Amino acid sequence: MSSQDNNQTDTLGLTLAMLLLRVWLSFRCLIAGIEKFAGTTASSQLVAIDGVPNEYGLTADASEKVYAFSNYHGVPTALYDRFVAEPLIPGWGLTLYDWLLGPALLILGLTLLLGVATRFSLFAMGLLYTSLTIGLILIAQDAGVAWLGTHIILIVIALQLVKYNRFALLKKW
Repeated sequence: MSSQDNNQTDTLGLTLAMLLLRVWLSFRCLIAGIEKFAGTTASSQLVAIDGVPNEYGLTADASEKVYAFSNYHGVPTALYDRFVAEPLIPGWGLTLYDWLLGPALLILGLTLLLGVATRFSLFAMGLLYTSLTIGLILIAQDAGVAWLGTHIILIVIALQLVKYNRFALLKKW
């Protein structure tokens, strides 16, 4: 095996590593963005025994997960209430952040998945996760901070591997 063949094999591994990071980070972002539109609907269903509806008309309450624009919450309600009480976060800023977070996650996830301006998408994603980290630090959510720190490390690794990003629509950025 020549040194050129060996170099191509090493490059292939780095290319695949970059592709895996891109796929993981983009789906993480896309799914987080989609989940901002999740909600539940309650329903009552007849209780069945062995597949046969009961004769008394008994029902059981059930809830189903549904996605709709009307369910949108960029910042979950429980966290939003805690952020409102934080004096370092202005109310207008929290309202704007709540409005923009879901679309930002969806756009960044999609651009990274497609390989559109990969460096810029990764950098913007890193800034977004940094902003989420700052919010969690302010409300003392240490476990979330650690998870977001892991995301930042993955983004930094992806930025280091971006020169091996062969499968991209717009490589310059």
